[in-house]
Amino acid sequence: TAVAALNYTPDDRLISYLPLAHITERATVQHVGLYHGCTVSFTESLDTFAEDVRNAAPTVFISVPRLWMKFQSGILAKMPQNKLNVFLKIPVLKNIVKKKLRAALGLTNARLCGSGAAPVSPAVLEWFSNLGINITEGYGMSETLGLSAVQYPFEHTKIGTNGRAAKGTLMKIAPDGELLIGGDGVVKGYYKDADKTADTFRDGWLHTGDKGEIDADGCLKITGRVKEIFKTAKGKYVAPLRIESMMQENPYVEQICVMGMGLPQPVAVIVMAEGAIETQGAAQVQANLTKTFTSVNARLESHEKLSHIVVAKDPWTVENGLLTPTLKTKRGLLEKKYGDIIEKPQSAIVVME
Repeated sequence: TAVAALNYTPDDRLISYLPLAHITERATVQHVGLYHGCTVSFTESLDTFAEDVRNAAPTVFISVPRLWMKFQSGILAKMPQNKLNVFLKIPVLKNIVKKKLRAALGLTNARLCGSGAAPVSPAVLEWFSNLGINITEGYGMSETLGLSAVQYPFEHTKIGTNGRAAKGTLMKIAPDGELLIGGDGVVKGYYKDADKTADTFRDGWLHTGDKGEIDADGCLKITGRVKEIFKTAKGKYVAPLRIESMMQENPYVEQICVMGMGLPQPVAVIVMAEGAIETQGAAQVQANLTKTFTSVNARLESHEKLSHIVVAKDPWTVENGLLTPTLKTKRGLLEKKYGDIIEKPQSAIVVME
């Protein structure tokens, strides 16, 4: 599917860094690399990642949201947002800045940049688009052999969607909002697991576990996970993904998890981008978070409004067990880790010591 949808050719250069067993890696690097004979480079380590990407000079670079946000925070650590905004408004400097930033990321030759494997905030995609880096978003699962929908060719008006169904893929939304997928690329079931197969594959459709919407142009938008929706103490359901996406409109918020099962109101636990305090100063960071807190709550229904924001001391990583190997947050473990502090009434912004 990825071969047809993303127009790979033998001249493309790819870089491999996700686990080789992961479907995103298999669909967008391994399979197309073998099919077309593309050049594939491998990263040496996380420490050398940035240098490895620059050396490989990929023409197609598919990344996960966590790394796009790391790229963003790395840029902002060297050039604060207010300074960047000034440069981008000066015609003579704008193109120079964009070219230098693209080169620093190793993406000078990239004809296609993509994001997948986890939801990414439209605010992050808009931020990169302002730098001349248009990021195509895709959606897929192991059960669909990779890419099921993709926003390619890139359309700025469709930022925030995963694009249209790939060739041979059928999509529809169930009455309860769950995304269902059918077509030739969907597997028949799970190996030696009849119960899970019967629960997931029903009436000829794969029940993805994702909640979504399909717009009038046929573009898919994922709105959350069925199992991640939680009920507050008021008996109201909250979908955390939407709130997390709003919080990431603040470019200095690098990681976020909204939680609150059984609490009066949801709470956002965040990790600030590395160097944010050094770049802006503690007072400015506090002011920015307060502004974000107010802005986000103004757009939420009463039962969704955040009671407060907790700024975590340490980042969530694969090494400390709070991220998966593909850099997704482990929501259940985060809820256990921060359970005590989110249950206590707090002021709007709480910085953990």
